[in-house]
Amino acid sequence: MRILERGVITFGVVIFVSAIVAGQAQTAHSDRWSQFRGTPELTGVSETTLPNDLQLLWTFEAGESIDSSAAIADGTVYVGTYSGDLVAVDLETGTLRWKYQASEEMGIGESSPAVGRGVVYVGDLAGMLHAVDATTGESLWTYQTEGEIKSSPVITGEVVLVGSYDGFLYGLAADTGDLVWKHETLNYVHATPAVVNGIAYFGGCDEMFRGIRVTDGEEVFSVPAGAYTAASPTTNGNRAYFGTFDNEVVGLDLSSQDVLWRYEHPKRHFPFYSSALSVDGKVVIGGRDRMVHAIDETSGESLWTFMTQARIDSSPAAAGKRVYIGSGDGRLYVLDLDTGEKLWDFDTGSPLAASPAIASGKLVIGSQDGVLYCFG
Repeated sequence: MRILERGVITFGVVIFVSAIVAGQAQTAHSDRWSQFRGTPELTGVSETTLPNDLQLLWTFEAGESIDSSAAIADGTVYVGTYSGDLVAVDLETGTLRWKYQASEEMGIGESSPAVGRGVVYVGDLAGMLHAVDATTGESLWTYQTEGEIKSSPVITGEVVLVGSYDGFLYGLAADTGDLVWKHETLNYVHATPAVVNGIAYFGGCDEMFRGIRVTDGEEVFSVPAGAYTAASPTTNGNRAYFGTFDNEVVGLDLSSQDVLWRYEHPKRHFPFYSSALSVDGKVVIGGRDRMVHAIDETSGESLWTFMTQARIDSSPAAAGKRVYIGSGDGRLYVLDLDTGEKLWDFDTGSPLAASPAIASGKLVIGSQDGVLYCFG
């Protein structure tokens, strides 16, 4: 195992631009949900088909609260817990494959695993990014930042990206953990960056929205977001959509850097912590106003809302014509994408802040009482 400290390290590996240019899938493959929101573009949309009537297939008792959203790859579910464990669970049976202790003193919070190249990457609240062998659970390397990590890692080409509460977005060599570059912002980097055509896009707690070139960490542009932004953006072509703590959802043109629209509910003014999805001309997002909002992607006008019984920090996922989202009221909801009609729900009995992961005809989500649920 290699432990790497913050600092400039000489890096001699060529970054293959061809791996990060246009052509990445805009939806998660039917058998993989390999990172937070399913793809590097953070679309939140899966190609898989889920049953119309979901059934609980299994549960796994992780022991501590789960805010980390699961990743699914090669028949295995990976998720972090507040006990500091990264666990690998068999997707078919729910049995434990291995457990890796990331941090004995501080747990894994909202940082969600990313899986690729036979490695699982995840950050912890002690500020360390871990690279773990996906098959054995053995540590490969760690990299220490100077602030807690709630951002989820993103693998793009030869680089793994992650934000830290020390104010930096990091680009690390995926194989070795060597520092390729780090880009400083003016406040916490809470959001997970969305990567499109070799540019990492994210909003910050410094109220700016940035585009950072993945090859060298250089800033391509920055524009005022208008408010403190913790939510990760979703992208669709040359557009990005994200919620803010000023109770708005913003539509942004990535080419012109113009704000296309700002959406705010006319009566309920609460922050957006949930990350949006963009599908079929709609932007769908959960709000701390307890509602799921569907917004016209072009005009920014409301299409429908659905009320739950508590605030929604969970980020929605979509498969087919259905939206799947958790709520602080403890329920997993299935909504019709076109109308917002409730089609199904399941009461876990504990708040759901994690987001659904969808692959291989199954949906996986963790709850704050430490139970991992699998439906199919």
